[in-house]
Amino acid sequence: MIEQDTIRLLRECDAGIRMGISSIGDVLEDVEDPGLRRVLAQCKHQHEALGQEVEKQLSRFHDKGKAPNPMAKMMSHMKTVVKMGMDPSDHMIADLMTDGCGMGAKSLSKYLNQYKAADETAKDIAKRLITQEEQLSARLRQYL
Repeated sequence: MIEQDTIRLLRECDAGIRMGISSIGDVLEDVEDPGLRRVLAQCKHQHEALGQEVEKQLSRFHDKGKAPNPMAKMMSHMKTVVKMGMDPSDHMIADLMTDGCGMGAKSLSKYLNQYKAADETAKDIAKRLITQEEQLSARLRQYL
């Protein structure tokens, strides 16, 4: 049970990290404010570093991880394209990213509670990812 919950939690972290990196990539070149660009680039870098940790942990179990749900990824991308088409401002980028952070933290918290038997390393990674999402959301408030 511990091994299965560990793998499942790490997969969800992997999917969340990939989704976050993709979402930031969707908007990063449209950002005008250097401060906002820096905040998003730092978060992307943090996600990439944590993603490497997740990959390392998953490789212990000979698992390749989990890509984000294709439907969720497509819906997120479409929402970004539509909203940015109507209002291509830094305010809109901050709004979209804040929404994504909230969804990410919520779903990761759910998985952390669901996979209680996961090992402490996997739980720590999930908690750090949730913290990254919450911190990004807080840092983005000044751009709303």
